[in-house]
Amino acid sequence: MQAMPSQTGTSPPGTPSLLRKLNDRAALELLLDGRSLTRAQLSELTGVSKVTVAQMLARLEERGLVAAVGEQAGGRGPNAALYSIVPSSAYVAGLYVEHGELSIAVADVTGRVIAEVRGDTNGGGDPVELIRSAVDRACRRAGVSVSRLSAFVIGSPGVVDPRTGDPWLAINLPAWHEGVLAGLRRALRKPVLIENDANLAAMAEHAAGAATEAEDFVLIWIGVGIGLATVLGGRLHRGVTGAAGEIGWLPVPGAPVTSDVGHPAGGGLQWLAGAAPVRALAEEWGLAAPTVGDSVRAAVDSAGAAGGSGSRARGFLDELAHRVALGAVAVCLVLDPGLIVLGGDIGLAGGDTLAQRVAAEISRMCPVRPRVVPTAVSRDPVLQGALLTAVSQARADLLASVSG
Repeated sequence: MQAMPSQTGTSPPGTPSLLRKLNDRAALELLLDGRSLTRAQLSELTGVSKVTVAQMLARLEERGLVAAVGEQAGGRGPNAALYSIVPSSAYVAGLYVEHGELSIAVADVTGRVIAEVRGDTNGGGDPVELIRSAVDRACRRAGVSVSRLSAFVIGSPGVVDPRTGDPWLAINLPAWHEGVLAGLRRALRKPVLIENDANLAAMAEHAAGAATEAEDFVLIWIGVGIGLATVLGGRLHRGVTGAAGEIGWLPVPGAPVTSDVGHPAGGGLQWLAGAAPVRALAEEWGLAAPTVGDSVRAAVDSAGAAGGSGSRARGFLDELAHRVALGAVAVCLVLDPGLIVLGGDIGLAGGDTLAQRVAAEISRMCPVRPRVVPTAVSRDPVLQGALLTAVSQARADLLASVSG
């Protein structure tokens, strides 16, 4: 004899309660894209009646997630009300921590930045207290309580263990080690994510930079350290231990092979193309400047000039391109990417001039012919990537809260 369905317990699929949640989620997801929509537009996009849309909006307004923000002029009859997401329904923080540098931005759920704070880390001190203090300062400037932040994403150099979320092998930040993530979550009492800086820069590049049309590309980060971010099918590839992309240790011709993975100078490609060796190279060519980025920019500006200054600039850029290409060739032969983006301070400063030289060097050394371009995210790419990730998490949480 077949048992009768239970009359108690959770509601089965298809109940009015579940359908209401699904409808509310669909409407909220459309508005989270930043659009202002009328009831008629929401009805057309969701496939439900205008009456149902009105009920959906009423529930979302009651929760403080959606509000009428204006009117859309139409034909005959009254203007239609426009509805948008309430920006203050969620706040997030994105941070970038590097040796001697800390930047933090607070944004609302639309991604609009409402406060930024920058400081000096000197690479030391308690990282939990460092971050907590920076968050406090940024929130005071934003006029938002720390308790209202729903997500924190921190970009830092080094490897992030995908199993624990903790940083390790962050040579420039020796205080960043196992246990930091748990300490931050206790101090901030909210979800915290630590991500590799090059990976976050690639996410910014994919969203609003040189790789917006690319599902498969790599970003070579050329700054204080050398790093690689790999995006395949629109998704970051981190590797089993999180070390995918640590090409600073890549053995290359002309550089010693390190026997100490924790050596502060790194090894392999780092010895040739990191900020310190590039600064030394610029000095050899008579292009010394306050920062390595200034040296590269000066070389780019002078490369077309006749005489000694132009010759020195071209010689410096040719050697720099050769060094970068040594690492890029290894990446090309393994991944065969269609696009290489040169990021970091040196990639940004080199612009198209350096990118074209790197592409030419790659074509001379291997059969792969990727397109090589400079970064199109000129300001704070790691911080922008952190904010994008944090906003995405906040939006996912809002949708989950509506759909249950």
